Amino acid sequence: MPEISELIKSRKSVRSFDGNPLHPEDRDRLEQYLGTIVNPFGVPVRFVLLGAKEHGLSSPVLTGETLYAAGMVEKGPDADVAFGFSFEKLVLYAWSLGIGTTWIGGTMKRELFEKAAGLRTNEMMPCVTPLGYPAKKRSVKETLMRKGAGADGRMSTEKLFFDGTWGVPLLLSGQDGLKELAEMVRWAPSAVNRQPWRIIRKDGVFHFYEKKDKGYVSDKTGDLQRVDLGIALCHFMSGMESLGKTPVFTVSDPGVTVPDGVFYIASVREGASA
Repeated sequence: MPEISELIKSRKSVRSFDGNPLHPEDRDRLEQYLGTIVNPFGVPVRFVLLGAKEHGLSSPVLTGETLYAAGMVEKGPDADVAFGFSFEKLVLYAWSLGIGTTWIGGTMKRELFEKAAGLRTNEMMPCVTPLGYPAKKRSVKETLMRKGAGADGRMSTEKLFFDGTWGVPLLLSGQDGLKELAEMVRWAPSAVNRQPWRIIRKDGVFHFYEKKDKGYVSDKTGDLQRVDLGIALCHFMSGMESLGKTPVFTVSDPGVTVPDGVFYIASVREGASA
């Protein structure tokens, strides 16, 4: 499997597929991997693979897809963040096999996907993704969508990482790997590319916050921006591991003063090496 930093930086959302089913060996690897995915919240996420033709599934933003993966999680505390962390594990592993994906939370007939996936009454299904090999050329529709969403642009790290206090940019050093970690977080995908995560380093601990926007919460999906926070946490913790560091995860609000509309999510620090 390629280095996690390479996967994160090279991976892009794919909406134009070549129409071919997954090779049996790729599908086997993917199915085996799905059974190993865990998240630091300890919240189980259930995955189901769904044939597009078999179940009559589609999305107006896609072309050539033959297979989908649906993820489901029991409603409860931290369910949406845990979902984002686990689903991004799937997305990155798929990309390591050359399989394209894109997060879909709204542009689909949700009731068809929920029925096909066997959604339970106590569960929610925040997102699904197509799974397939990218077409040689993007469709015009996909090119326009990427341009409209500013999909290839990201905020600077100075606007995302703070030092001790909200709004004070964290100086990043390449020597300790922090600059590379920050880039991995910066390139995390998010709904409409809003990048709702903010990270404050205080006393050596990285505290993750959600800078909430209106319109991203529903009973069907949970808080999609908290899902995005799960993606950012996945990138950060996976990145730490790739650099030989041991991430220690906690949920303990440090009590830092933050603006209205900003909410604490979780914290990560570097643990002692084994």
